[in-house]
Amino acid sequence: MPWKETNVLDSRLQFIALYQQDIMSFSELCREFGISRTTGYKFIDRYSRDGPRGLEDMPRVAYSHPNATDILVQQQIIDLRSQHPNWGPRKLRAILMRQFPDQPWPAASTIGEHLKTRGLVSSRRRRKAAATPSYDLTKPDAPNGVWTADFKGQFRLGNNDFCYPLTICDRYSRMLLRCQALPNTSAQLAKPVWIATFREYGLPRVIRTDNGAPFASIATGGISRLSAWWIRLGIFPERIAPGKPQENGSHENMHRALKQDVARNPRANFKLQQIANDKFLSDYNHLRPHEAIGMQVPADLYVDSPRAYPLILPDLQYPSDYIVRQVRINGDFKWHGSMVFVSEILTGEPVGLEQLDDQYWALYYGLVPLAILDDHKKHLMPAKEAAPKLKQLMKEARDNTSKC
Repeated sequence: MPWKETNVLDSRLQFIALYQQDIMSFSELCREFGISRTTGYKFIDRYSRDGPRGLEDMPRVAYSHPNATDILVQQQIIDLRSQHPNWGPRKLRAILMRQFPDQPWPAASTIGEHLKTRGLVSSRRRRKAAATPSYDLTKPDAPNGVWTADFKGQFRLGNNDFCYPLTICDRYSRMLLRCQALPNTSAQLAKPVWIATFREYGLPRVIRTDNGAPFASIATGGISRLSAWWIRLGIFPERIAPGKPQENGSHENMHRALKQDVARNPRANFKLQQIANDKFLSDYNHLRPHEAIGMQVPADLYVDSPRAYPLILPDLQYPSDYIVRQVRINGDFKWHGSMVFVSEILTGEPVGLEQLDDQYWALYYGLVPLAILDDHKKHLMPAKEAAPKLKQLMKEARDNTSKC
């Protein structure tokens, strides 16, 4: 849909509105309107500087030049860049406008020219566009709808110890809730970090992770001890497709910034590393503008969850039409005279079974469907065979969680 000759301004306003909604990648948005990325960024810069008036056609003559920028303004730009050497022109301009709203600032392209002339910009290899997720992931419409979590790839500290930062973000606002340096990725070390995060910010509806430990396991339904605990808290664990970290793209972008600012310059020990992590977290939330949220900072959008972390872990409740069975010490439960294995992770826990038809039952742990039970054969269906039905049940359970 290229700019319409008879209604160019309306097309540009629609382009800005879709950009602010963040419902497609920037490349896809530009293709939709039949314009180049350069043109798209130009009108985003104009709109951020002059509002709707900036989208009107302007005389096709040069009205500014890098050398015409006041020398004091140039120095402010360079000083800010020296403090944040990994920030580009758009981020620098956004923060300068936030700090000095009454002062006119040059366009991002002009700021970029100033940085180039001083050798402060290095060319970057173009990254491939993120692939489309293999299934529908939850799209939050408010803070705490979806949190994302991962471990940043390990690196060695100055004392030669390995460091694995556990990072937790709010997907909607991009708020970085935790960036905790840990010596390994075990659930034993990760759980206290989650408890502290829940106590400070409350509980999310969904937590999205990859398929690695401690978030998932090879047990039935991929459940792990950590994700089983989340389910007890009423949180739906959502996992991206194996080998597709781009499905957690906003979290990967945060990790890229963390690597540039912190991981490439590891500190001497865990105490000093955590001080650096906390500084990164503060800057990321309160200072660093984010294009995906209209060059705001995450702290502008984030609010604590109204769902408080409970003092006592609640018992699981199942609908009255479910059949409830207790998982025994060896990980199985009794079903019509036979023993059905589910997982030793759920030893001592109740599971619920919902009848789907005369042969098949859905096996739930709390709000999450784990498998399909074949009542005729008295065992759980292989994961590949059960996948289509489980996918639908998973979507329904996740949607019901979001409505609660």
